[in-house]
Amino acid sequence: MAQLKVFNSLTREKVEFSPLDENHVRLYACGPTVYNYAHIGNARMAVVFDLLTNVLKTLYPKVTYVSNITDVDDKIIAAHKETGAPIAEITEKFTRIYNEDMASLGCATPDIQPRATDTIPEMIALCEALIAREHAYAADGHVLFNVPSFPSYGGLSGRSRDEQIAGARVEIASYKKDPADFVLWKPSAQDEPGWDSPWGYGRPGWHIECSAMAEKHLGLPFDIHGGGADLKFPHHENEIAQSCCAHGHSDLTAFSKYWMHNGFVTVEGEKMSKSLGNFLLAHDLLEKYDGEVLRLTLLSAHYRQPLDWSEDKLEQSQTILDRLYKRVGGSGNVDSAVLNALCDDLNTPLAISKLIAADDANIKASGALLGLLQQNPAIWLAQGNVETNEFDALLTERAEAKTAKNWARADEIRNELAAQGFKIIDTPDGAKLEKL
Repeated sequence: MAQLKVFNSLTREKVEFSPLDENHVRLYACGPTVYNYAHIGNARMAVVFDLLTNVLKTLYPKVTYVSNITDVDDKIIAAHKETGAPIAEITEKFTRIYNEDMASLGCATPDIQPRATDTIPEMIALCEALIAREHAYAADGHVLFNVPSFPSYGGLSGRSRDEQIAGARVEIASYKKDPADFVLWKPSAQDEPGWDSPWGYGRPGWHIECSAMAEKHLGLPFDIHGGGADLKFPHHENEIAQSCCAHGHSDLTAFSKYWMHNGFVTVEGEKMSKSLGNFLLAHDLLEKYDGEVLRLTLLSAHYRQPLDWSEDKLEQSQTILDRLYKRVGGSGNVDSAVLNALCDDLNTPLAISKLIAADDANIKASGALLGLLQQNPAIWLAQGNVETNEFDALLTERAEAKTAKNWARADEIRNELAAQGFKIIDTPDGAKLEKL
């Protein structure tokens, strides 16, 4: 069996993956907050951890992949107040759209996709455990985690004490014992979503949600926790602190043994920003490109490296897929070189090159491991056919030339169309044009 190696963000080194239980590998990745459409950076996370799950399921008999839906959050409340739409309507709509869009990118639905609002009792229990162990305290209807109570805090991100305070995403409120302390539970107004708790009517902080959902569905410790690099601090750092402290552990691996983070997506060399007009939504891109083209583009760079999104990369992906679909043979087997590349910390650039070099008979099975080449080749290639009035006259003239056995003129027309970037495919229904 191939040996999987992963870069563990916790230890900052590439290591051989050794599951806690070889008969059941458990994986968690932070999913979306469902108040709007997912951008291409969100999609990269989904594709990367879908790919990791594919590899794990190839190597091990049972894998459970959990990726959550955050359906209670300040951004959701803001969207409700801005649009007037009921919160449940907003979260249901964007959960459905997210799952549909990720399916179009070749992502299987996670084995378990919990919602934060279904895990409130577990979040309250975690808060109570943290208070009991003196790692958290109640103040003004809030419950806050006391960062200085956990000396190992900062072990994932490597941030210093000053950086922790500067990077915290919450205001320094008067009821905080320490500037770095973060919210586990906060009060809700009567017109906001909330639940009764020992500290009054309120709702969870963002970080406690994933700690509760991961523990509920995977148990502790589990094998791999993943997400985008932007979540490393403070979100993932806070998850570790909450979960370890709630159970009396100082060892950071008592929550998750391995941590994996995918890199950022830039657009034509610029950071994605609404103000720059380059904020790319997966939903919009899927209206212009096939999902496999987007998936291959997302996999074209190593997952830990930044990915610069461009029209050129999309065109390259389209060309690669067109050429591979022309070669798809039988069901075949997964090419060992493709699998070995993916087992080397998901080295997708190498895996794609090995896929291109694979025997035609093994391309379909090898592509499936990458989440590619699963469509009907004839239908895929037909999408590249061009049937426009612009070329009808030339095709008609060529047909007449062939009938008259004017082979020279027929060849001239073929060459003219080749110069335009098309080749002629003769079919029983007449000539079609296919992009070169």
